[in-house]
Amino acid sequence: MTSIDTFPIKEITVSRQSPGEERQAALHQIYAQVLERQPYGFERKQLAKIEAEFLRNKIGVKRFLRELGHSEVYLNEFYYNSSNLKFIELCFKHFIGRAPSDQTEMRRYCDILMRQGVKAMITALLDSEDYSKHFGCFTVPHAWAEGSYPSPRTFWETEVLLHELHGRRGWIVPTMTWHNLQLNCDGGSCSLPLPGTSMHSSQPLRTAIATGAVSGAEALHQVLSTMGPQDLEVFAATLSATERDKLRHLLMQPAQ
Repeated sequence: MTSIDTFPIKEITVSRQSPGEERQAALHQIYAQVLERQPYGFERKQLAKIEAEFLRNKIGVKRFLRELGHSEVYLNEFYYNSSNLKFIELCFKHFIGRAPSDQTEMRRYCDILMRQGVKAMITALLDSEDYSKHFGCFTVPHAWAEGSYPSPRTFWETEVLLHELHGRRGWIVPTMTWHNLQLNCDGGSCSLPLPGTSMHSSQPLRTAIATGAVSGAEALHQVLSTMGPQDLEVFAATLSATERDKLRHLLMQPAQ
């Protein structure tokens, strides 16, 4: 788990002049940032070639990140089990250090993913102006300093995302959609705000799961996984307060 609070914002930069110990430390940090853990033994074998090239100073941070993002290690962990929108959000977290800023940004990268494929989308993130501005060619990606986010909402959603344990809130619905549904997901566990309180003062959502509800949740998750960001935005806007409440309860149930 990473967060702005628990994962210190410190720049780790390596260049052609960096000694082996610094490159090894950078490698460890890259895995913590991108995989949210260190690779397992069998994964190390798959990554051995690019690891060796990085440690021998044959490739830099940005090139290593691209190769890691394109690898089956990364795709198996985050892509194949996720909806397109959740995967894009995770890629922003790993490679840009923040949540997507708005629906327009989400749509832009969703279009690249659907038209050009997953590797092109990851490459586009690494070639983006934000990546270049914050990390250049030699700095390991990390969470941004508080005052540098595009908006307070992006900062809040990044905090939620960085506190999220791997897969804790499922693989379908991105944070901005949870936010639109007025759920508090601080700490990775979503809850409904108490009446008269803010989204940051709430009780955990505990709902009995009936047999029929589980199948309904499964169907809903399947539908949501096929929707683009604009469709989700329009869908959320059409719901009444009662319908939003029902949807929250369904989304908090696991799709089996």
